[in-house]
Amino acid sequence: MGDNRKKILLTGATGYIGKRLLPILIENEYHVICCVRDLDRFSCAQSLRKYITLVKVDLLDNDSLENIPKDIVGAYYLVHSMSKSNNYEALELQCAVNFRKALQKTDCKHVIYLSGIVNDDNLSKHLTSRKNVEKELGIGNYNFTTLRAGIIIGSGSASFEIIRDIVEKLPLMITPKWLNTKCQPIGIADVLSFLFKTLFNSKTYNQSFDIGGSSILSYKEMLLEFGKKRNLKRTIITLPVMTPKLSSYWLYFVTSTSYKLATALVSSMKVEVICSDNRLSEILNISTQSYKESLDKAFVKIKNNEIISSWKDAFISGEIAIEISDFIEVPIFGCFVDKRAKKYVDKQKSIAKIWRIGGKTGWYYANWLWRIRGYLDKLFGGVGLRRGRTNENTLIAGDSIDFWRVLYANKEEGRLLLFAEMKLPGEAWLEFKIVDDKLMQTATFRPLGLSGRLYWYLVLPFHGFIFKGMLRKLAS
Repeated sequence: MGDNRKKILLTGATGYIGKRLLPILIENEYHVICCVRDLDRFSCAQSLRKYITLVKVDLLDNDSLENIPKDIVGAYYLVHSMSKSNNYEALELQCAVNFRKALQKTDCKHVIYLSGIVNDDNLSKHLTSRKNVEKELGIGNYNFTTLRAGIIIGSGSASFEIIRDIVEKLPLMITPKWLNTKCQPIGIADVLSFLFKTLFNSKTYNQSFDIGGSSILSYKEMLLEFGKKRNLKRTIITLPVMTPKLSSYWLYFVTSTSYKLATALVSSMKVEVICSDNRLSEILNISTQSYKESLDKAFVKIKNNEIISSWKDAFISGEIAIEISDFIEVPIFGCFVDKRAKKYVDKQKSIAKIWRIGGKTGWYYANWLWRIRGYLDKLFGGVGLRRGRTNENTLIAGDSIDFWRVLYANKEEGRLLLFAEMKLPGEAWLEFKIVDDKLMQTATFRPLGLSGRLYWYLVLPFHGFIFKGMLRKLAS
């Protein structure tokens, strides 16, 4: 391994929280043991690989748990299931039992579990399951801390994307009465701060803590605030007669969730999830953000494609050379995608063509259509194609290319990522990337409301013509 870093076990390493916690642990000089069920599904930044050991572990398979190194000193339990099985409560409990027994054979001194707020007397099935897991993990021969969170708000989080799905699709919402239930959302940056600062803090040992943001809102208020942020006027009418089953179908059809997940969410949303105290904020000296501040931060990260920023702010000065390209990702959830690939004839010639794209060179195919799009953009107050390029042969992040802005450009990697600054009912990205022997070209559009969806289908025939021809020219 080549370093003397203390080893931290990370379960849920491929999940939303785990992926963001991983670089924080590495930056703070830990070696992270990532537990995954499928080694092929794990991906991380190349610049982090030397600080990671990947182990294949299935929490329901005791033999695989023997793969956990005995010299770990701390562990995060970030495993949850809400929709995979009708019998998930029993499976979650069995996972916790197996995990506890496996850790008792190691040098682990501290285990941290991220759970849900369980202060209500009438808990949903999935919150009851999390409470049972907490009890089971708490009887191990290590120090144990539970952090209980409600709705987590951040770019890419399930809660954030479901709210976004609802608000951007529906100008008028006929909704279940549970939208009046109160909750205390917390920003992803605050969750990560709590998770990291709790580690090996003796003041947190063998206790449970509620963690939440500074706002207490109903789900209805959260939707309306989201609409205000997106400049979308929304009307919400709640119906007291909508049954849990109908509510689940409503959430399933309106958003991109599965029906099982929708059912679990509905049962949870009927329960208030409000922190009973703020002790941990005082112990760790963390001042949490409001719901509005968390939304603002999420949208800044989405606009800039800076997925790293939800954990970057927690970094301390270090000597690790982390490549920003490893973390810049184009959103997928709620997006329309046109993805194409073609074998290139000459890798360096294809990259050179990409690096000359736009400006005087043009877009290699159907330039007359690009010019028409530029004229239309100017007509509606946009920048059109008049900006061209600053330099005809070089590109750096921040450069403009006609009505695009360069977010990332690395010629050695063969990757160029552009963000659209034309007038659009939504947000758009265009990416060129060399992968093995192919040139990948991906156009992504995230629509804003109904007008955004209509726009996508209106231009779809032109995309098929333009993007196919452009890729052929770049790869030839």
